[in-house]
Amino acid sequence: MSRVVVIGGGASGMMAGIAAAGAGHRVIICEKNEKLGKKIYITGKGRCNITNACDTEELFRHVIHNPKFLYSSFYTFTNYDMMDFMEQNGCPVKTERGNRVFPVSDKSSDVIRALTMKLRDLGVEVRLHEEVEKLQVEDGHVAGVILKKGKRLLSADAVIIATGGLSYPSTGSTGDGYRFAREQGHTVTELSPALVPFEVKEPVVKELQGLSLRNIHAEIRKGSKVLYEEFGEMLFTHFGVSGPVLLSASSYVAAQLKKGPLELSLDLKPALSAEQLDARILRDFDEVRNRQFKNALVHLLPSKLMPVIVERSGISQEKKVNEITREERGRIVSQMKGFRLTLTGLRDYKEAIITQGGVSVREINPSTMESRKVSGLYFAGEVLDLDAVTGGFNLQIAWSTGYLAGRSIL
Repeated sequence: MSRVVVIGGGASGMMAGIAAAGAGHRVIICEKNEKLGKKIYITGKGRCNITNACDTEELFRHVIHNPKFLYSSFYTFTNYDMMDFMEQNGCPVKTERGNRVFPVSDKSSDVIRALTMKLRDLGVEVRLHEEVEKLQVEDGHVAGVILKKGKRLLSADAVIIATGGLSYPSTGSTGDGYRFAREQGHTVTELSPALVPFEVKEPVVKELQGLSLRNIHAEIRKGSKVLYEEFGEMLFTHFGVSGPVLLSASSYVAAQLKKGPLELSLDLKPALSAEQLDARILRDFDEVRNRQFKNALVHLLPSKLMPVIVERSGISQEKKVNEITREERGRIVSQMKGFRLTLTGLRDYKEAIITQGGVSVREINPSTMESRKVSGLYFAGEVLDLDAVTGGFNLQIAWSTGYLAGRSIL
């Protein structure tokens, strides 16, 4: 039996502890917060999008950076294994739109309860309010950790770093794992907030604040080059735009956005061609031919968006509908099929779901999650240079890499 210390009691840390204890090791989890799974509590707006019920092979297509590195992780502990784990440990799950998997109760606390009960059943020692200051390494092999309180050595045969990234620092994600890794000669790639809202130049977003749109097509361009496009849901905020389709976009265009503003084009009616939309507008106008233009788009647009489209069309809002020309209708269609905004930046880590970048996977054995630089040192979860789009994929990375790390300890 080996003594294993897990630094961090989040998703990957708890799963690493479960896997290591299940393999017969004595496990201690050091968590600097007052409770385990603090970040899990707030994921999915408090509901916790546990994983995604797509085919396991499809998981890789939703990983943005280093998907091939995850082959062993995803197939050692699959998304279906995670669903089974939840069901077997008292947390029944359900699958919603987009194959997103949630607890039936819609309570993230039930996910944490299932994990903590399993840790208890396996005899894992959980030390809360226990912060690690640094690693103890001797002759190229990890020997334990130095605890911040009392500068005491907690000896170990293996250490798993599962400290998370920099996102939501209020949950304890303050980048400790990156420091531990650098101190042992590991490379940490460039870090940036990811799955994070955009800031927008145009003040019109303040008028649209709180408006949620479904089934829109978003396209982000730099000049004539399309950097990202996707269908989905979005949300206007007082500073810009958010929502699933744009949170995912942030991970793809962050590097280009650092070089300068980008153009966001929204197709508000992607199911209709320009010709079909014009015909639809013409039918609606025919029903309200004597009404003023400002009140004529009620069947096509949410009330908050109507005055914005009216203003952007350049047509007088007082103009009677029966006086609007074909050319003017074309301007309405153009605004609805190409509502343009200027993206100027990303919000910071306080609003980011994950961190992009991390410990270079070139320096980690993908079959075991063990460091190639220090024997007995393992990494799991967000601290690694791995990230995916929204939909449960990032948590699956945490579960899978944590499980593989814990199971791989000799």
